[in-house]
Amino acid sequence: MKTVVITGAASGMGLCATKKFLRHNWQVVMADFDEINGQKKADNLATEFPKTKVIFKQTDVSDEQSVQELAKFSQDQFGQIDSIINNAGIFIGGAVHEIKASDWDRIMNVDVKSIFLMTKNFVPAMIKQKSGVIINTASVSGLMGDYNMAAYSAAKGAVVNLVKSMALDYGKYGIRVNNVAPGPTNTPMFQKNPQSVIDKFVAASPMNKIVEPEDIADMMYFLATDEAKSITGQNIPVTAGFGIYSSQPQQ
Repeated sequence: MKTVVITGAASGMGLCATKKFLRHNWQVVMADFDEINGQKKADNLATEFPKTKVIFKQTDVSDEQSVQELAKFSQDQFGQIDSIINNAGIFIGGAVHEIKASDWDRIMNVDVKSIFLMTKNFVPAMIKQKSGVIINTASVSGLMGDYNMAAYSAAKGAVVNLVKSMALDYGKYGIRVNNVAPGPTNTPMFQKNPQSVIDKFVAASPMNKIVEPEDIADMMYFLATDEAKSITGQNIPVTAGFGIYSSQPQQ
């Protein structure tokens, strides 16, 4: 039975990924900053999926000691860790001159530094076992620019390029590294937008929809399996068609 560690697992894409892996009989370590909600979700899922094991560990992915504790906890509980999913992230909007320096640092710490810390603490064991899969949550906003998303686009842009270096460095150890790059996704964070804004996103999709968290979870699971054994160093968009338009006017 394989084991995956998922950050940002208490809600949204991380929670859907947790359920996806449990349905396929993986053991799951749910890591999230929200201890009350995370433990509650883990307890409920343990009842729903009694044939496998799911446990929760409160974690601040931007803090080195907290990530070290997560790695030790996960390995003590399960031994071999087959995959980590670096899904935790935050969004802070604004143009460069509008963003506080403290907010810039915070988004870089949660969205980028967390991947560095998670990899640094989990990959040595993967190197020893000569196998492992690392999956990061990037964004279409890291592949392209967006209005009033300077810090977020910069952070996700770093993730977009980081995956390539990680894949190059760890491929010789049998470790694959890929990014999922979601488009606008129906998560609790996205649902904070006014309905008028959500409607604009829906109308901008050629499929007349936004992405569901389950769609992202499906791609994460696929990338973690042997069906994706020759895929590494890639940024894989799951967008409902966002990002395919050249912006030329219709003729």
